[in-house]
Amino acid sequence: MGGVSTGTVLLAEPRGYCAGVDRAVVAVERALEHYDETVYVRHEIVHNKFVVDRLKEKGAVFVEEVDEVPEGSLVIFSAHGISPKVREMAEERNLRTIDATCPLVTKVHKEAVRFARQDYDILLVGHTGHEEVEGTAGEAPEHVQIVNSPDDVDQVTVRDPEKVVWLSQTTLSVDETMETVDKLRERFPTLQAPPSDDICYATQNRQVAIKKIAPDADLVLVVGSPNSSNSVRLMEVAKEAGAKASHRIDSVSELRDEWFEGVGTVGVTSGASVPDVLVQQLLGVLAERGYGDVQPVRTATEDLMFSLPRELRQEMKSRGATDRRSKPTGDGATAES
Repeated sequence: MGGVSTGTVLLAEPRGYCAGVDRAVVAVERALEHYDETVYVRHEIVHNKFVVDRLKEKGAVFVEEVDEVPEGSLVIFSAHGISPKVREMAEERNLRTIDATCPLVTKVHKEAVRFARQDYDILLVGHTGHEEVEGTAGEAPEHVQIVNSPDDVDQVTVRDPEKVVWLSQTTLSVDETMETVDKLRERFPTLQAPPSDDICYATQNRQVAIKKIAPDADLVLVVGSPNSSNSVRLMEVAKEAGAKASHRIDSVSELRDEWFEGVGTVGVTSGASVPDVLVQQLLGVLAERGYGDVQPVRTATEDLMFSLPRELRQEMKSRGATDRRSKPTGDGATAES
């Protein structure tokens, strides 16, 4: 099988679900429990095939756009956020909505609206076509330019170099974002930064953890779907940080024997949309291959929890139900030395 008998697994902590993903997935689960009707979801609630398939099995119906939802029905907006245009389309169809947008994404949306009102040119560092970027840009399309990478900087044009601000897709890496921002600042020295860090705490924490593991790993395995921006980036960060090899897998079925030839230490992590059951499956297969010594590597402790969407909480309250998630012990995500 290409494995070894005394192999080691360095298991990243934190990994997997972030607070925004947990909130969005639980929102769909609770809606399925408490509404006596079909629950529609616009786009994948989070970017993970296993999660979406499981919710489909429970009865959720996923659509690409709200015009596929029957008039007057219930629709949930995904964690990635939506533009005002989508919200208007839902209102025109008299749809009842539950907004599961991650609160950290909502914060960036509000920043875009505020800077547009002040007539700034907004340079949005992110990936064209990603749902989060489309939603943020849609808040002020006449003011926003998307900057995909440092290579795009030379093509940026602004009306007034003194009134320019940058915002960011939350799931990018700090390194990736700041490389682009630094180049933007060379062109626009008075470029204003957002009032707070837009990079998601969970994205940062998962990248810090894999950076610590990567130099000691012959192979890094990242569990996550191909359309998950933060999962793909974890694989890239692992390579950049010194892993001899790094691969992203949706599930254990994608493992290849040749990856394990000569490998003594395997690093394991997962993207922010990945339930831990998939990581546990991977650890089981790795143990069968001879990698039974699992050593957790913790770089941060996360205890952040977001309340469920207001519309859903009101419906649950009317039915005598409450949010049954276990409460965290603290009130934030804190890094450990």
